This record gives sequence, C-alpha cells and structure tokens, in this order.
Amino acid sequence: MNPFSSGTRLRDMIRAIRACKTAAEERGVVRKECAAIRDSISENDPDYRHRNLAKLMFIHMLGYPTHFGQMECLKLIASPGFPEKRIGYLGLMLLLDERQEVLMLVTNSIKQDLNHTNQYIVGLALCALGNICSAEMARDLAPEVERLLQFRDPNIRKKAALCSIRIIKKVPDLAENFVKPVAALLKEKHHGVLITGVQLCADLCKASPEALDYFRKKCTDGLVKVLKDVANSPYAPEYDISGITDPFLHIRLLKVLRVLGQGDADASDSMNDILAQVATKTESNKNAGNAILYECVETIMNIEDNGGLHVLAINILGRFLSNRDNNIRYVALNMLMRAIAVDSQAVQRHRATILECVKDSDPSIRKRALELVYLLVNDTNVKPLTKELTEHLEVSDPEFKGDLTAKICSIVEKFSPEKIWYIDQMLKVLSEAGKYVKDEVWHALIVVITNASDLHGYAVRSLYRAVQAAVEQETLVRVAVWCIGEYGEMLVNNVGRLDIEEPLTVTESDAVDVLETSIKSHSCDLTSQAMCLIALLKLSSRFPSCSQRINEIIGQYKGSFVLELQQRAIEFNSIIERHQNMRSSLAERMPVLDEATFSGRRAGSVRAAVSTSQGVSANLPNGSAKLSTAPVADLLDLSLDDAPAPSSSGGEFLQDLLGVNLMPVSLQPDTNQAQKSGSDVLLDLLSIGTPPAQSSSSPPQVLSTNTDNRSPLDILDRLSTFSAPSAQVSSTGGNSSMLDLLNGLPSSPPMSVTEGNGPAHSSVTAFESSSLILTFNFSKQPGNPQMTLIDGSFTNKSQDVFTDFIFQAAVPKFLQLQLDPASSNTLPASGNGSITQKLRITNSQHGKKSLVMRIRISYKVNNKDVLEEGQISNFPRDL
Repeated sequence: MNPFSSGTRLRDMIRAIRACKTAAEERGVVRKECAAIRDSISENDPDYRHRNLAKLMFIHMLGYPTHFGQMECLKLIASPGFPEKRIGYLGLMLLLDERQEVLMLVTNSIKQDLNHTNQYIVGLALCALGNICSAEMARDLAPEVERLLQFRDPNIRKKAALCSIRIIKKVPDLAENFVKPVAALLKEKHHGVLITGVQLCADLCKASPEALDYFRKKCTDGLVKVLKDVANSPYAPEYDISGITDPFLHIRLLKVLRVLGQGDADASDSMNDILAQVATKTESNKNAGNAILYECVETIMNIEDNGGLHVLAINILGRFLSNRDNNIRYVALNMLMRAIAVDSQAVQRHRATILECVKDSDPSIRKRALELVYLLVNDTNVKPLTKELTEHLEVSDPEFKGDLTAKICSIVEKFSPEKIWYIDQMLKVLSEAGKYVKDEVWHALIVVITNASDLHGYAVRSLYRAVQAAVEQETLVRVAVWCIGEYGEMLVNNVGRLDIEEPLTVTESDAVDVLETSIKSHSCDLTSQAMCLIALLKLSSRFPSCSQRINEIIGQYKGSFVLELQQRAIEFNSIIERHQNMRSSLAERMPVLDEATFSGRRAGSVRAAVSTSQGVSANLPNGSAKLSTAPVADLLDLSLDDAPAPSSSGGEFLQDLLGVNLMPVSLQPDTNQAQKSGSDVLLDLLSIGTPPAQSSSSPPQVLSTNTDNRSPLDILDRLSTFSAPSAQVSSTGGNSSMLDLLNGLPSSPPMSVTEGNGPAHSSVTAFESSSLILTFNFSKQPGNPQMTLIDGSFTNKSQDVFTDFIFQAAVPKFLQLQLDPASSNTLPASGNGSITQKLRITNSQHGKKSLVMRIRISYKVNNKDVLEEGQISNFPRDL
C-alpha cells in the first residue's frame, strides 16, 4: 500500500513525520500526505473521510494550512452516526473559528443535534457551540440551549450552562432569558452542574443589572446555605482535594457572593457569618486551603463594611506573609496594599512582618513590600520605619538600592517632623547610596539647610564628617562642597554648636583640604568640580590666610581641556589676584532660597509662564521679598499670537548667578551690614575702575526712585538709546561707571512711572466668587498709551480670615505683565479690610486687541488650601 494513500492510518503518518531528520524532510512528508487527502476529498470517498479529518487536525497542530478540509467537517457533522459526528465536531472546533463564513452552514446541523434523542450527540453539539459560537448563532440557538438547562441528564445541564456563558458574552441582551433557569441550577446537588450554574450566575450579574437585583433578592440566602453545606460536608472521595471538599466550588461560591454583596448592605449582612466560618475553619497548610482563604479575604474586602471581618481578613494576610511560598506572600502583599484603604490600623499591626519582606531575596517581593511600607508611613511611625529602611540600605543589593533610596527620600521629605531629623536622614542616605539619589532630592536638601539658619553650623559640620568617610558618593560631595563654601567660617569657628554634637576641631587648611580632595577625586564629575571651584573662591574671601593656596589650586585648572572648568578657573584666578575690592561681594552668601516656591516648582505648580506675587516672606533674608518682575510668557488657555514671548526676568537671572540682592532700595530694610547692590557688582565684575565710595550711613542707591520695580534688563535696555545727551544720566556713580564700561553709550532720561497723571477709567469687578471680590481700577501714563496701570483690590465676603493669600496672573504673548508685591498676605473677614496689589500691563497690539487675563488665587481657610481660577475679559476696550 502507498504509505501516503488515504488508507494510511493516523499512527503511521505520525510515525513518518516524527522520523524526519530535518524540517525540509518533514515538509515533504506533510505535502505528500496533504496531496493524498485532497485526492480523496475530490473523489468524495466517504470511507476514509473521518481518517482524513483526523490527519488534517494533526497537520493543523503542526502549523500547516488545512483550510481545504473545512467542508469535510460539515459533511461528517451531517452524518447520522456518533463516531463521524464526534470527529466532525472536533474538527469544527479545531479547524474553524467564529470568524469563518463556512460556520454559518453548520447552524442548522447543530440545531438538529441539540434536539437529538441521543444525549451524547446533544453533548457534542453543546461542546462545539460553547467553543465557536458567534453572535448570529447565539441568537438562533439560544432557545434550544435554554431548554437544555432543564435536561434530565446532569452532564447535559452542565454543558448547557457552559454554553450559556458563551452565548451571554456574545449577546448580553439574551441574559434575561436565562435568569430563572439559572436560579433553578443553584439548587442542584450535583457539584458539576452547581459549579457551572454558579459561574453562569456570576456572568449574568455582570451582564445585566436586572439579573443582579434578582439574584440578590432571591438567591443570596440559597448560595450562603450551599457554601455552608460544602464547608461543613463530611469527607467525600470524589470531591476531596488535600482534605478539603471541592475547593473549586468553594472558590466559585465566594466569587459570586462577592459580586452579590458589593454595594448591598443587606446581602453583605446575610453572608458575614459564613465568611467568618470559612476564614477561621479552613486549613492553611495546604495550597487548596490557601486558595480558599485568599478568595474569602477578597470577598470580605469587597462587600459592605464590617470591621471585625476586616481585621480577621487582614490577620489571614499577615499569616500569608510568613508562608514559605513566594507566590502566597506576593498575593498577600498585593491584597494588603488594597486593605490599607479599608483598615489602615489593622495593617499596621503586621508592620514588622512587612519590613522583613523588604529584606527578602526575591526581587518581586522586595519591591512590592517596599511599596506597601511607603503606604504605611504616617506622622507617628515615620522615625522607626525610616530607621529600618536606612539600616537595610547598607546591606541591600545594588539593583534594589535605587528603588529603596527613592522611597526613603520621599518618606523623609513628606513626613519629616523637624528639619534636624530631615538633615540627619538625608545625610545617611547620601552617605550610603549617594549615586542613586536624584538631583531634585539634594537640591531640596540644600534649600532646607539654607532655610534652617540655626542649623547652618550643625549641617556643615555633619557634612564635613560624612564627606571624609564617603568621598566616593558624588551627591554627598556636592552638598558638602556647597555648604562648606557658604558656611566655611561656621565650620572653623564651631558656630551654632548643638549639645548633641561631638566636639570637632577644623582649621581653615582642613576645610580647604576637603575641597582639594574632592575636586581631584577620580569620581568627581564636571558639575562637582565646578561647584568645588566656586566654593574655593568663596573660601578665599572667608579665609585670607589660605588665599594663596586656593589660588594655586584654582590655577591648576586654567589649562583644563574642559572649557567650563578652564573659563571658571581663569575668571576666579583673575578675581583673586586683581580684583580684591569686588571679591567679598561676589563671595557673599547666597540669599535664602524660598522653600515654598522651590517645592511648588518641583511639583509643577509654579510655571515660568506665570507671574507670581507673594507677600513679604519670612523665609527670605531680613524678611525681604524677591520682586516678580518677569513678564509672563505664553498662556495655554488663551489664543496665541505671533509676537515673540518675552524672556524671563533679568533680575532673577543676575540674582541667581551672582548671589546678590537686586531689589529696589525702597524695599530694602535698614541694616548695619550694607550689601553691595547688583549694579555695583556688575561694575566691578566687568569694569574698569571702581565706583565712587558710598556713604556708610545710607545704602547705595543704584536704581533711581523713578525706576523702582523695573527689572535690571529694562535698565540695561535704556543704555542702548543714542538720542539723549549723556548729561541726563542718573547722578549715581554706579550708572556713570556702567556707561564708561559700555563705551560711554548715553542713556535717555529715566522714564517717569508716576501714577495717577493719565486719564482714569471706571473701575470694574474683575472676578467674583461666593467668598471673594476682585476690583480693578485703571489709569494710563501720559504719552504711553500701550501701558496700563491697574490697582487691584481684594475683598473677603466670608466670615473666615484668609491666610497665605497669593495672587497669580498670566496673559497672552502680545501682552507683558508686571506684578508688584501685595500689600499683605492676610485678608480680613467680612470686608473689614482689603489687600491691594498693583499690576502693569503693556499691550503691544494696542488699538487692535483688548486686554485679557487668566488669574489664579490661592489662600488658606482654617488651614485648608483653597484655589480659585478664572478668566478676565471685561477690560475697557481702549486699554
């Protein structure tokens, strides 16, 4: 006989394919067999049709195309005998799917078989329909399947229930037809029928709200009784798994009870007792018992509130954490993360076990446990938890240190009870895992240190000790270098020493040694080296005895291949050698960084495009406030124009660059230590010559009173005007030197910004809410129609005082906005006072486009943050 004829047995073909040595040889065998099957199909040979289809199914499983045999499936299904139908339905389920058009031809055959007198043929049809049923077939055959749910044989009822699940998923509209038959299935004694009925009930509840209400009212008590019977049933060999009766039915019943109890207090109350019984009596030493307990916990967490059950469920999860199986511990950690929202106090009792999981060898468990610990932290336990995590940081794996460091830093920043504790914890993290710390974290640490004036000495001494022990930690080196440069004299003189500190003796030479060691370290990158050079420049002013040595260290980098370091070294060397008179001004301490503004920018709430005005901040040096002089850039919510967006305020750039106070003199308080103004420093830095000496009795007035609240960029812009004679330059020596510096370019006469001389406009109510009124009064400058002066007045209509009052505004590109500081940051209640604030708007499209502004007002009421926003479009047309 031809080994590839139609009469070849299936086992012979399988043996021939397995005997192939190469893929090409296998393809040849399959090709010849497929050719023989095609010949047999074309001859319409009924004798070997079932054998050919069996071969095609095996070939299909090997991945070869078998579409030419699809019609053979339909022919076998139409055959009267059970063996042919069995092969035909098997081929139908394997070779076809619901997307095949051929499938529509078999609908009538399936319908006939569903009504067949042979229950085995009915079972074949139900199996096929449950696997490949399409929406059209579901609509046509749903009545037959619904009828079979009440068939006398339990196997047919079970298969009909499984087929019904497929039908409901394909056509949810048919769900209502199955509700009452399913209710009858839930009373079955046969476990096979019962488990499929329970699953069908759960799917019906998800597909139809009406079905969910029906089952809650009619079947909840019955399902509770079934679960109680199963949980208390004696040993049954046919259902027993690891000493537990039918855990699969247990789990299905718990899942459907979870669906019924969610959002319904009455249904939840009726199942509380049985859930408590399952949770307490189920053994947890076998995997089947753990599966039931997990589903029981999930059900308890999802039904309506019951405090006692929640504690019981969380205790079960706590026992799971002590299990040796990693999978059980992982699912327990996942469930505990959800349980925190339900009962945080009960989860806190297992804190020690959760911390042990952070130290687990499995990386998945470590990461999940760390996320859970982060959720557990609050104001009362932040110190012990941070201590545990920091201690583990010392011995943790390198691949885990990144996640662990990020979480510790986030915890410390969010829950820090006091600044000294914050500094101590951050130093520990920087010392152990500094290279894993992100830039914004050590930036925030510097901001906190600058704002803690009483801890400057403590911080610099702690950093001095830490950097000597961990010079390889780059981030630690940067913070230490910055602090030594700023507070080096405190380090040497032991200023602000606390009782908890150990005695420390540091000479000026020792402080310079740390910077020299850091800058020459092999791990020191460009940023750290640049910071070291700046710190050395500052110490050259603070430590005159070490000035020559510092100059030599800086001079070593004058030939650096890195342009940034070379430029800094040359400039700093020149400052030390030739410009002694300006070095102290350049090397003075940086002003205190506004902690609230930094936090807001870091969180993304303060954008460069929004001009922010705050009252006088207690965090800034001497209580002085930084002016908001930057015109706003683009406003996302308003229309864009082709006008270029103005740049950020030059005053802030110069202040950040040089560390000097460029505030108008009128806002500076009297002080015994008069600081050099920004323009004087510019003179010295770029100059040639020294500005005239100022009287010590009054601060130097670089900015004339006419230019108060003008940005330094505006002042420099006026120097470029050629039309006015040089005699009209302001009489201050600083400006005269500036003119000499810029090749004697004269400036135009200073513009007067005297308010109230222009035409007045009627006031408008710009913004009004249930608790706040904002009124604008307008005036114009004579000869400058583009500029509008606005006096804003805020009135509180509520009975509560508003504190931390902040007004922000933004305008489109064709407008430039300048905000003056507000008169106060506290707004009295009931209209018993107001906050005033001045605004200046320059309209580059004057006469073409009207003013428009988007505002944001934030304040606190009874220590609760309130944010109000709005858009002002009712400006007078001629502005």
